[in-house]
Amino acid sequence: MPIHIVRLGSARKPDEGLRLGTVRRPPRGVPKAEFASRDFYDVWQPLLSPSPELVQQAQAAEDDKAWNAFRRKFKAEMNHPAPSQLLDLLAALSHHTSLAVGCYCEDEAHCHRSVLRELLEARGAVVV
Repeated sequence: MPIHIVRLGSARKPDEGLRLGTVRRPPRGVPKAEFASRDFYDVWQPLLSPSPELVQQAQAAEDDKAWNAFRRKFKAEMNHPAPSQLLDLLAALSHHTSLAVGCYCEDEAHCHRSVLRELLEARGAVVV
């Protein structure tokens, strides 16, 4: 019963469970009533998204140095009490139910969800 790390809008896997959108903004041009049916997310969790300033920094990161600077700052944001507590909750839930955590980015290696994967695994979450 793991946490799946997914790209929002991609086809759901049969066993992925509830899909959480860890994005700053809802999908453009999609009615709210269709977020789940169009494979975006069931529950919106912007608390696990980078701040708007960090989203811009991540999108502008063209080399490893810039990407690593983003990662450090995003991890610092996730150490604030509310996001940290939410990550703890998801890690605990991963031992009892399947969940999916996602973002719109095409490449997970250059997306904040790769950092979320690390943070969840560090908390003992079962992640695939």
